[in-house]
Amino acid sequence: MHQLPELSYPYDSLEPFIDKATMELHHLKHHQTYVDKLNSALSEYPEFQNLSIEELLRDIQNLPDEVRQIVINNGGGHANHSLFWRIMSPNGARKPKGDLADAIESTFGGFEEFKKQFSEKAMNVFGSGWAFLIKNPNGTISLKRHSFQNSPLMYGNTPILGLDLWEHAYYLKYQNRRGDYIAAWWNVVDWDKVSELFLEK
Repeated sequence: MHQLPELSYPYDSLEPFIDKATMELHHLKHHQTYVDKLNSALSEYPEFQNLSIEELLRDIQNLPDEVRQIVINNGGGHANHSLFWRIMSPNGARKPKGDLADAIESTFGGFEEFKKQFSEKAMNVFGSGWAFLIKNPNGTISLKRHSFQNSPLMYGNTPILGLDLWEHAYYLKYQNRRGDYIAAWWNVVDWDKVSELFLEK
């Protein structure tokens, strides 16, 4: 059974950038719903129930046709949100360092240029979706955007930074001002966690 991950920080600790009410609704309601629907979809398929969400999504084509799209939608939502909570913190490093900083420098021409390109990618998500910094199988990094809850894991990539661009992630505080939400979000990204993900094999 998949479970809702606990946060490592209080719901109000990302204020004023992300408000407590949004965090509670987002984590306890939206993410929990993805977990519940994922478990329900797998309830009749015991051979898949002990696989991690990463294993399920990386081998998505092995799932039966009847549940594949349900797992893409809800398993993707579970995986994407689990990453989202993990790479935010009220007091994490606000800039990358070490190997990740070097990769960002060589790939994007610097941290500020990376932030600009990532923010543009996020703004250009039409409707609901995500913007990601991914680690490719060859160890390089690149930007991707995915619609709905589609996960980079399904394409053999590893997401190491993800920004939720569904309206439920920001509408209580920012209404239709997606650009303000994106700009504020950079203040709570924990680059120590992103670096950990980048360095994982």
